[in-house]
Amino acid sequence: MRRSIIFPAILIATIPAFMANRDLTTHASHWLAALSPVGEAYAATETTKLGDLSKFRVIVVDTSKLVDANDLAGAKKRIKDLETSWDDAEPALKPRAAADWHKLDKSIDSALEALRESAPNQSKCRQTLTQLLSMMDGMSGKA
Repeated sequence: MRRSIIFPAILIATIPAFMANRDLTTHASHWLAALSPVGEAYAATETTKLGDLSKFRVIVVDTSKLVDANDLAGAKKRIKDLETSWDDAEPALKPRAAADWHKLDKSIDSALEALRESAPNQSKCRQTLTQLLSMMDGMSGKA
């Protein structure tokens, strides 16, 4: 129902802007987050000093959901995607804000370590992921 209310509202709001020939790209990320089936995961589309962290945030949210469902093996597999994409993005992200990059990297490492323990503890995994998500949101101005 929310989408059925939001979509017409977006149309009503955008038509006058198009008529006035305004640039709407600055608002697109907020509209997409509202309409997205995983809107919660894309909620932090604000840009940080490091750039857009939303793709990393999506993985953390996915991993958190798996931990909450006590699927620690699945969470361990999913967080590997975070490790890989974070490492791939390092050359582009780290020069922008090295201190922030190191903080997030350390928090990511903590989450990885918790999930990779020989007998992972659900509570510890949840805590490290919550801290990581909070740090990401804090850097984007959401927390």
